[in-house]
Amino acid sequence: MTPAMETFVSILGTLAAGAVTALQVAAGAFVIASLLGLGLAVLRVFSRNRLVQLGLAAYIEWMRNVPALAHLFLLYFGLATVGVRLSPLLAAVVGLGLVGAAVLCDVFAAGLKSLHVGQREAALAVGLTPGQTLRLVLVPQMFRATFPSLANYTTALIKDTSIASAIAAPEIMFYARTLVTSTFETTLIYLAAMLLYAAMVLPVAWGFKRVERTMETAR
Repeated sequence: MTPAMETFVSILGTLAAGAVTALQVAAGAFVIASLLGLGLAVLRVFSRNRLVQLGLAAYIEWMRNVPALAHLFLLYFGLATVGVRLSPLLAAVVGLGLVGAAVLCDVFAAGLKSLHVGQREAALAVGLTPGQTLRLVLVPQMFRATFPSLANYTTALIKDTSIASAIAAPEIMFYARTLVTSTFETTLIYLAAMLLYAAMVLPVAWGFKRVERTMETAR
């Protein structure tokens, strides 16, 4: 093995620890974004309260039009000034989760609106409660309709974990910058980082595509 290859393998080993953290951040943010996004979507589609609709619109517009990095800075540095100190990992999970909730709210709301109103009426007519109708009839079909968008969001989220390095979350780019300042092997380090991101994203993308094909076959 050449010295350059040995150096590259060593770099990959160091960055691999950051890859684990990146996946942890992505998983935590995905849970927050999915659950909160679904709740907000239900309110957006079914609530008739004008104040609720205005609040949802304001939240979605704010989260989607302000850079995610600014939200992370506010959570990590801003809250610290008032005595609330979040770890870099927690701030990254919460920040990306809140931003993702705004994205998925629009996705899920569009999915719910695409369902024929007669399905909800029929479910209520046979005795299901509104909650049961939502859980057993509407949400499963909504997930099927929005699956491609959910897949795109998930792969983008894994890549977006790179911004967590700005608040010292020990993910791939954090380790990459640290290595660059100590070894100056810029090309090898960032190439290794790119390969690790691809190694994380591509299997997820392929997995979603396989599930999507299975769902299409089952129709």
